[in-house]
Amino acid sequence: MRRTILALTVLCGATQAAHADSRFFCSADDKDVRFTIESGFEAKEGHRLNHFRGAIMIKSADVSPVFKKVVFNSDQFTQNWSHAGELRLAMFYDGGDETGGQTLDLVIAADQHGKSAAAFSGTYELVIEGAAKPFTASSKISCGSK
Repeated sequence: MRRTILALTVLCGATQAAHADSRFFCSADDKDVRFTIESGFEAKEGHRLNHFRGAIMIKSADVSPVFKKVVFNSDQFTQNWSHAGELRLAMFYDGGDETGGQTLDLVIAADQHGKSAAAFSGTYELVIEGAAKPFTASSKISCGSK
């Protein structure tokens, strides 16, 4: 009986630690873009977004100067998913009248690898549409959690 109670206590303690991660950050730096994204979620039920911020710099000469540097906030954060080692984040930026109808979509898909629950790796996909020729970029990304 004592062993059962001890085992349940240890198991419950381990499951509580898994729910403590509430901040995720991702970054990439390649030939097309450089960006950093950070999002924070409440640790209580529902895991509501409590902050989101980031910045992206597009290195290509093929994009409008409006998209050379974009600062993200919670208004551009459109979707998130974090469950069982999967992390999915999506951002949308329309820039208002300055972009001439062009939009930027950034989607991040990462998974936990190895024994570290704090390290993720995956890919990003970036699309800028609305110009005569859409700009696309995709590559590897690294993410983590605190």
